[in-house]
Amino acid sequence: MWIVWLLILLGFPVVTLAHDETMPATSTLTVSETGIVPHAPDTAFVIFGLETASKSLADAQKRNSTVMSKVMDRLRDLQIDKERIQTSSFTVSPQYRPSSNRPTDTAPTSPEIIGYVVSNMVTVEIRVLDKVGTVIEEVLKAGANSFQGLHWGLREEQSVRLSALKQAAAKAREKASVLSETLHVKLVRILSVTEGGHMIRPAAPMARMAMEATAGDMPISSGELKIEATVTLVYEIAPK
Repeated sequence: MWIVWLLILLGFPVVTLAHDETMPATSTLTVSETGIVPHAPDTAFVIFGLETASKSLADAQKRNSTVMSKVMDRLRDLQIDKERIQTSSFTVSPQYRPSSNRPTDTAPTSPEIIGYVVSNMVTVEIRVLDKVGTVIEEVLKAGANSFQGLHWGLREEQSVRLSALKQAAAKAREKASVLSETLHVKLVRILSVTEGGHMIRPAAPMARMAMEATAGDMPISSGELKIEATVTLVYEIAPK
């Protein structure tokens, strides 16, 4: 140390070397895999409703209410619990007189309302799948004139999804092991895990077919659902 002070006193410049604390970039390996678990559905959701039109709003609402009451009675006769019946939308739409395309010198006026359309849509959850065709047939007979289709579901979807995640994670780890051996690198540790997924639903019958067919003529097959899960692993790697 005394040598440094001597150099300073003598006027010599002193150069100090700074320690570089920048760490080298971490090498990583990213793998992603998908797990798919098929499962038969145990629930159906039927969406239907009623549209009524009239020059009077009060009359359109009254007609809609009368028919929908008959539909609800029919659902109760089929032993569908009221907790499984939900109004999914209710709209009132004014109908306007078509505007004339002829030129006119008079000032433009507000569109003239010539009537109203009241739409009431209902979603019914059906847990006895053998009833699906009968429910569709009966609500149409009771007066429903709008059928939006149906879709299938699982009441215990979470347990099936966990199985798909487990499958996806195992496949991702296996892929990482194979890649590390092929590339002659070592898997040090997992830096991050990302998961995702969704349900793959079978196609539902067309609305037109439901409107035109009876339960006996309309084949409704629930098929099977597929729960899909994806797992992405990011590994820190090092040379072997």
